[in-house]
Amino acid sequence: MKTQAGEMRDLSKEELEAKATDLKKELFNLRFQQAMGQIENPMRLRLLRREIAKTKTVLKEKYGRV
Repeated sequence: MKTQAGEMRDLSKEELEAKATDLKKELFNLRFQQAMGQIENPMRLRLLRREIAKTKTVLKEKYGRV
């Protein structure tokens, strides 16, 4: 589920932090699957890393330090 940065800018700080936490948990689980050789979509790792970066960027733009 790809999210545009403009859509993220409408979210509150708590919502952005929760989104980043959820994405990090999902990334951890996918890395674990990759290590076990059970990952179905390896490109999802790249997408998640970028989504986390977008979320952190928006947090920093709106609220300064993350």
